[in-house]
Amino acid sequence: MNSGYAVPAVALVVVATVLVGAFGLRISRTTSDFYVASRTVGPRLNAAAISGEYLSAASFLGIAGLVLVQGPDMLWYPVGYTAGYLVLLLFVAAPLRRSGAYTLPDFAEARLASQAVRRLAGAFVVGVGWLYLLPQLQGAGLTLQVLTGAPDSLGGVIVAVVVVATVAAGGMRSITFVQAFQYWLKLTALLVPALFLILAWQGDGAPSHAFEEPATFREQRVVRVDEGLDLKLDRPLTVTVDGTVDGRTHEDTPLRLRAGTHHIDAGTRLTFAAGAPVPEADRRSDAGLSPSQAESRGERPLYATYGLILATFLGTMGLPHVVVRFYTSPHGVAARRTTVAVLGLIGAFYLLPPVYGALGRLYAPELTLTSDADAAVLLLPDRVIGGLGGDLLGALVAGGAFAAFLSTASGLTMAVAGVLTQDVLPSRGVRHFRLGTVIAMAVPLAASALVGGLPVADAVGLAFAVSASSFCPLLVLGIWWRRLTPPGAAAGMLVGGGSALVAVAATMAGFPGSGALHAVLAWPALWSVPLGFLTMVLVSLATPGRVPAGTGAILARFHLPEELWAEVKA
Repeated sequence: MNSGYAVPAVALVVVATVLVGAFGLRISRTTSDFYVASRTVGPRLNAAAISGEYLSAASFLGIAGLVLVQGPDMLWYPVGYTAGYLVLLLFVAAPLRRSGAYTLPDFAEARLASQAVRRLAGAFVVGVGWLYLLPQLQGAGLTLQVLTGAPDSLGGVIVAVVVVATVAAGGMRSITFVQAFQYWLKLTALLVPALFLILAWQGDGAPSHAFEEPATFREQRVVRVDEGLDLKLDRPLTVTVDGTVDGRTHEDTPLRLRAGTHHIDAGTRLTFAAGAPVPEADRRSDAGLSPSQAESRGERPLYATYGLILATFLGTMGLPHVVVRFYTSPHGVAARRTTVAVLGLIGAFYLLPPVYGALGRLYAPELTLTSDADAAVLLLPDRVIGGLGGDLLGALVAGGAFAAFLSTASGLTMAVAGVLTQDVLPSRGVRHFRLGTVIAMAVPLAASALVGGLPVADAVGLAFAVSASSFCPLLVLGIWWRRLTPPGAAAGMLVGGGSALVAVAATMAGFPGSGALHAVLAWPALWSVPLGFLTMVLVSLATPGRVPAGTGAILARFHLPEELWAEVKA
């Protein structure tokens, strides 16, 4: 890719983000403007803003990368990400807005009248937010590295600086306009190149083996292995090797590799002939690198699929940066209309990443060996079209990718900073909110420099699993079950969300590596979500005397239209 076009495109997106944020700052005058945009954001603007912050690095880069590596099974990611809003629409959106809360901890306190549950909910908001911020920063680093060869930490630093400046300056009012603008930019940045890529694919004879197993090289391709890995071969394969394989050094030597596992040292170049199958890469043996969930999918595909479905369907309702947006709606009906509009907007967007993944299996299959599968979206315009047209389309994609990192990171930083300001810092004023904004971004930025990341969609999938296991039971039972008690809510979040968080930590640390236990930990939602619900119900039933006074009135407020509730109060 020609960085002479892509770098200005990224710079233009950053400048446009700052300018749009500055417009929001000019009309942000009150504390309510700062935290919830004075609850005056209409359904269309709010839907675009929600879609802008929701469509993250996992959506823009990660889904295409997973489809490239794993094939059509990964289409469950966009399906789940979209269907999660249907669950949100049916069970949560309007009652949550009518609760009058600013954040999820506010909701927990309003429903259960418990400071302990509030603090616990705040801890999970911060944990999920930071877990979700990591892949945004890593994706930004990958994008800038692919474009310019810059250190992979630089992109994350740029995103962090721009996001902190935008959020700290104008709060919710600013990022509402920023995220709405960035949704349409991201949609354009994927749609326009996709149309040209499909036309070029048709002009290339429309090869139809995008989902062949395994993927194959359409032409001779030289692959440089930057980090040591193991190649798993189902059958013998002949490659030309310049480097070290299985401890032996070769210089441009044709080598026939037998079926089995072969270790490739860093710096080795492998030349594959046209038509050769793309071997499976395994990096778990290298120190400091986290294992991919691909191992679990290959060993137990049905379990992995159900775990993915449950996490994405139920995790959306507990994502702090999504939930906080419903507090900006004028009333419950507007919140429902916003959710319906979001379903349409993100549904349209999610038609596009699988196209890039399928074309990546045809035109860039070697990315599965270089740990750069998430870069397929960035590289395809140059691979398929080339020339000036490919450079310009690649620049458009690069700008859209950076918009994805900025918009999602803005929403997450806003949500985490709100919790830190209200529950950790000594004051709830705007000045302390700005300090909370810096802290909210500084921790994941430091962690991204220390932790070897999963593919971005995998990392986001783990955040969904923690959200589904902690906040989904709290919201569903808190809104629809009058017998929920503070001890039950706290125990359910600790057992469900805590066990999912431990599973996430073990997976990212590479434990246990393979086998049944690895699959259970890599896809925790299938057991941690039922565990959270069951614990909440059983502990609540065991503590019937702890049901808060006035629960009936609180639930009536959640479920009655605002006008009717006002009459009841009167």
